[in-house]
Amino acid sequence: MRIGTTTAAFAVVLAVTVVGCSGDKDSDRKADATKSTVTEASGAAENSGAAKNADLPPEPTGADRDAVLKAVQDVHGTLIHDEDKAIDAARNQCAALDGGATNPDHSAAQRFSYDGVTLTDDDGRHINIGLRKTLCPEA
Repeated sequence: MRIGTTTAAFAVVLAVTVVGCSGDKDSDRKADATKSTVTEASGAAENSGAAKNADLPPEPTGADRDAVLKAVQDVHGTLIHDEDKAIDAARNQCAALDGGATNPDHSAAQRFSYDGVTLTDDDGRHINIGLRKTLCPEA
């Protein structure tokens, strides 16, 4: 009886070892496939980021830039301390407005709440009004 049990145990160990070895090759193939899929997805994400940037209005210059900064400053004076940051936030908010954001006033309040300034949704509404009059008029 001991010989039969030992033989059966040996057969189980041998089967697991063989399956484990062939599983490693499959795992390697699956890992390569996963790596390829991740790389492709990463490229797609980069492309979608580029497409997203295409939805941004061009960076305003001269009098147009001044008008956008004035509209933002009218809501809260310190928001234009970093003009480039304010312009970037304005351009991104225009993309949200034109992209059909579900709550654009809240989105603007969040987007422009920086450097210790916290805006309300009502402030966001006023920013959106200013942006519609300057950087991103409603189409």
